[in-house]
Amino acid sequence: MDVANKSAVSEFALLGLSNSWKLQMFFFMVFSLFYVATVVGNSLIVITVIADSHLHSPMYFLLTNLSIIDMSLASFATPKMITDYLTGHKTISFDGCITQIFFLHLFTGTEIILLMAMSFDRYTAICKPLRYASIVSPQVCVALVVASWVVGVMHSMSQVIFALTLPFCGPNEVDSFFCDLPVVFQLACVDTYVLGLFMISTSGVIALSCFILLFNSYVIVLVTIKNHSSKGSSKVLSTCTAHFIVVFMFFGPCIFIYMWPLSSFLVDKILSVFYTIFTPILNPVIYTLRNQEVKTAMRKLKNKLLNSNKTTSSYYF
Repeated sequence: MDVANKSAVSEFALLGLSNSWKLQMFFFMVFSLFYVATVVGNSLIVITVIADSHLHSPMYFLLTNLSIIDMSLASFATPKMITDYLTGHKTISFDGCITQIFFLHLFTGTEIILLMAMSFDRYTAICKPLRYASIVSPQVCVALVVASWVVGVMHSMSQVIFALTLPFCGPNEVDSFFCDLPVVFQLACVDTYVLGLFMISTSGVIALSCFILLFNSYVIVLVTIKNHSSKGSSKVLSTCTAHFIVVFMFFGPCIFIYMWPLSSFLVDKILSVFYTIFTPILNPVIYTLRNQEVKTAMRKLKNKLLNSNKTTSSYYF
């Protein structure tokens, strides 16, 4: 028998962020704008890095993959939420709920490892500059990206297997706009204390440990920059600051939600919006506004496209 069929619940009702119609319309407009900006901004980074040979370096290769993950993270639940505001149909099937849990943990797990890879790249470039090319080779970059996806799949599968073993026998109202274990497991007909410990051990501790490692690596990098101040130190400092802002904004909500899985639903809702809708747009905003190389490459790409259009127009007319 299918595991899902053992549950008495065939679908869940997503309560969303508010019952107020005015607030729902406000959220619809704001989240629609953020989602479009996230997809367009991250797509522009991917296209720019691919099109400009000057950006074919380990840092920008990892940045491109981060943009792809951010677009995916923004897309696993946000389009459904936006559609639900229009249709008023705020339910999701049991299988759909499990699917959301899978993709949420796939993308967040993958991004955690990728952010660690980006930290390793910056640490090596600044602390071991003479050995950088040999340590962070193209093969190593590909291996880091593949490893991040493998870890993401393994982590998400563990969460899905855990979710499928939970018995749901009645309550089906998910007090959020998407399915995630901290809110879904509280609907299960078992003692939630033990489940909370599982959440802390499998997600909370992992996120906190990774954040501590990343924090320490950036501290070492910043100290190294300070001790070896040079003409290019301000550029390196700007890059590392941008990296750390992304790390902090991503890890902060994740650590809180999974270290305290029985905390206030209101706080969880706000933090969930933050790392699924707001954080994915930080990547293009921070890297394009703070990085001169990316801005220059984007201007070159724009001029190239404009010149191409002029050539095409003159050919036909």
